[in-house]
Amino acid sequence: MDEKSSSSSHHRLLIVLLMVMLFGVIMVQYVCPSRSECQALHRLGSWFNSGKATGSRGGDSELPDGFQKDPYIAEDGAMARFVPRFNFTKEDLNRVVDFNIKGDDVIVFLHIQKTGGTTFGRHLVRNIQLERPCECHAGQKKCTCFRPGKKETWLFSRFSTGWSCGLHADWTELTSCVPSRMDSREAPRSLPSRNYYYITILRDPVSRYLSEWRHVQRGATWKASLHVCDGRSPTLSELPSCYSGDDWSGCSLQEFMDCPYNLANNRQTRMLADLSLVGCYNVSTMSEEERWAVLLESAKRNLRGMAFFGLTEYQRKTQYLFERTFNLEFIAPFTQLNGTRASSVEVPPETQRRIRQLNRWDVELYEYARDLFLQRFQVARQQERRQARERRQQERRRLRGGLRTNQGRQLKPTETPRPTNCRSVVTEERRREKPAEDSVASEVPLPDWWDLDENSTLEDYLDNVEQW
Repeated sequence: MDEKSSSSSHHRLLIVLLMVMLFGVIMVQYVCPSRSECQALHRLGSWFNSGKATGSRGGDSELPDGFQKDPYIAEDGAMARFVPRFNFTKEDLNRVVDFNIKGDDVIVFLHIQKTGGTTFGRHLVRNIQLERPCECHAGQKKCTCFRPGKKETWLFSRFSTGWSCGLHADWTELTSCVPSRMDSREAPRSLPSRNYYYITILRDPVSRYLSEWRHVQRGATWKASLHVCDGRSPTLSELPSCYSGDDWSGCSLQEFMDCPYNLANNRQTRMLADLSLVGCYNVSTMSEEERWAVLLESAKRNLRGMAFFGLTEYQRKTQYLFERTFNLEFIAPFTQLNGTRASSVEVPPETQRRIRQLNRWDVELYEYARDLFLQRFQVARQQERRQARERRQQERRRLRGGLRTNQGRQLKPTETPRPTNCRSVVTEERRREKPAEDSVASEVPLPDWWDLDENSTLEDYLDNVEQW
């Protein structure tokens, strides 16, 4: 009887120890998320997790599509701690433009296929609080977006001016076409040239590629696209077709990937680059590697110079940055929709790796764009906090000034002096109102290039990188 009781006690003790160990490993991830801060603990956690993964998945602990190497994405798909990869200037990060909707400024939307551009385009014409909202009528594809008091449009997009420069016109087409189109649409002007603010939306390359394949499979062709570069469209020999019939409906994913002329490959890089730098669609002027390297650098440069770009995967951050950039507000919040047709496609890891290889330049561009996007978001939030703190400080100064005025005024005969310790009042006020980001104990340094030391606090850091 004693042996049974002793054995039962040992089993209970082992279960308790195992539960404590599991709890400790989980707490390590929360208390010490940075590997550099707690290397020994993370090595223990990594060992435990790898053992668990090996036991549950037969020794294959690699996640599909290379996600295990991405510091932005945790295993559950949520945002991990944001660590900047690229150094950008303050001008690159502070994107606030002096957009004058009552003047002559124009927003130009560069719509890349299958990036959620249709949804965003509808936001532009239906969801912005304006003094003179766009007029959209049922059954009509386009809306009328006039400036207050003028019959001139402030928006150049699919849902306002139509495909005036060609179906899904790219950077090369738009920059050479938009000014002349705008001048031809409106009365002759003697005023200085307009300011054109280019915007676009990007998407994860694998998801975008799969979405385009499904769209083409259903019969889409985009045959009306002009692909104008250096004043002309490409010849058939420069841009061969992937199919011989009227469309490519019913094509398999394998057929879609096998066509070497498929414009779906690295579409985002090509559409954001200046194609004239590489001889447009004439691929004989330089090697393929050199050609794409030039296009990638051009796309990055144009992306940095754009007034705004958003990411399909970050709808609320996209809304926030657009509103802050143009000083405009949306009526209804953006919604993050993950249930797209592309997300329902079951693609083996090997196929995903091939898609990433086919879109290697888009993958590099997207990583660059996402880093810039998240840094811009973080800087914008820090600046917003600084402005809020300055308003609180001004209010406190106003209150202290009013207090000094009351103390210095002449007392009436019926009044009794009330001893007041100004320092204690201010201290108490600060104790009540002082936010956590002002606490010296919570300060952690951010990189020097942020140049916003007064906002580099732990709360700012953690709050700015959370996925809304």
